Amino acid sequence: MPSTGTMTSSFAGIRALLFDLDGVLTRTASLHAASWKRLFDEYLSERARRTGEPFVPFELADYRRYVDGKPRYDGVQSFLASRGISLPWGSPTDPPDRETIGGLGNRKDRYFEEALRERGVETFPEAVRLLRDARARGLKTAVVSSSKNCAQILQTAGILDLFDARVDGTEAERLHLPGKPAPDTFLEAARRLHVAPDHAVVFEDAISGVEAGKRGGFRVVGVDESGHADALREHGADMVVSHLGQFADLMPR
Repeated sequence: MPSTGTMTSSFAGIRALLFDLDGVLTRTASLHAASWKRLFDEYLSERARRTGEPFVPFELADYRRYVDGKPRYDGVQSFLASRGISLPWGSPTDPPDRETIGGLGNRKDRYFEEALRERGVETFPEAVRLLRDARARGLKTAVVSSSKNCAQILQTAGILDLFDARVDGTEAERLHLPGKPAPDTFLEAARRLHVAPDHAVVFEDAISGVEAGKRGGFRVVGVDESGHADALREHGADMVVSHLGQFADLMPR
């Protein structure tokens, strides 16, 4: 954590806060990680039976490096490429049992929706307090997520009305914006808020999201609850906190 003086200097002039969703605002990152593991362990196990290849399970390190924060189909392709597996791209309408990037991505989405129905949505209280405090002080807020379930999750959590703009997976697809680590979705959110990137802060728990924020010219705060603070710093986070209450306590008044 930087000193209060450093914080005040580094984040002076901020007019907007841009939040990732999973792992920053809501405790849904673990649901995504579990859904990805279920998908890839099933697929790799079945593939091993067919081909005689050894079965090497999907690990947390794989999630962080190849999947976390990326659009769903990009995550499928990125992880499979790391294992030397190339599949046809297919289509977003492919059924979940089809052996294509689209099919596997849709199967993961089905698993995530099942987990969401079973466990619901829990927010991080410190993040909600920061949101409310920022809005009370006249700062603009946006959520920037690769998830196409973003609006549903925010509505379920009861915080949809706390954002002036939302750029999610559905909007990115509609506007043909590349996903994180490209900066385009963050830049689109800043455009909608009428705020220059250097007057906005991005909050991210994923390496790909931190990279996207830095590439876009934003100040970036990494949020780390799982012990990868060093990786967030290495990829460009200006500071790392374990929860957003730490940022709220140091934010210039």
